[in-house]
Parts: sequence; structure tokens; C-alpha cells
Amino acid sequence: MDQLYLWIKALHIISVIALMAGMFYLPRLFVYHVTAEKGSVQSETFKVMERKLDVIIMRPALVLVYATGITLAIKADFFKAAWLNWKFLLVLLLTGLYLYLVGARLRFAADRNIHSARFYRILNEAPTLLLIGIVLLVVLKPF
Repeated sequence: MDQLYLWIKALHIISVIALMAGMFYLPRLFVYHVTAEKGSVQSETFKVMERKLDVIIMRPALVLVYATGITLAIKADFFKAAWLNWKFLLVLLLTGLYLYLVGARLRFAADRNIHSARFYRILNEAPTLLLIGIVLLVVLKPF
């Protein structure tokens, strides 16, 4: 393997970790935000935290995950591997979940949240399940 491939792989892993940290933390912030009174200092603080987490950490990490992941797949000629197709499906589901969380963040920003803390606690488990599937596919390459 050439050094460039290894640097891209390292950046991919770092990006995945940053994205997943946000995917675990944002719904947890929502759990606490639900209990804050609209217009309160606490609610406004949650809005700032949620926006910064999304815009400064999660969004750039997601872009890097895609850029480095596709680059790695091309360089290693993984597109012929069936496991990669399943991984891409799970990554697309994770991306859909991210977009849903962005929508929820925007609803919170407008003081128009429609879900309970229990909903966000349950939703908080989805990234874990997707991550488990992705890691198993990458490490075991079962197909």
C-alpha cells in the first residue's frame, strides 16, 4: 500500500469517528432540549450547541467520510465487492438519519419541536445499530 492510501484511510477513520460522535450526541442534546422552556436561556444555549455540533463538526465530517470513502474504494478496487454495496446502503441510511436530525435541529431552532424526549432517546439508538453493521461489514467482509 502506498503512503497516500494510508493517509486517506486515516482521514476516513478520523472523519467517521467525528461524525459518529455527533450522531450520538445530537439526539442526546434533543432529549434535554425538550425539557427546556421555549425562549429560556437554557433553550437558547441548546440551540447554539446543536447548530455548532452540526455545522462545525458533523457536516464537514460527513463530507470527508464520503470523499475519503469513495477515494479508498476506487484506489482499492472495492466496487466489485458485495460487502461494499451493503456498507454503502447502511451509510446512505446513516446519511438519511443525519438529514432527519438536521430537520429536527431546525425545528428546535424555530421552537417547533414535535417529539418527546422518549422519541429522541429511542432515536439515539439508531446510529449505534448502523455503526455496528458498517463495522462488521468492513472488518469481516462477509460477501
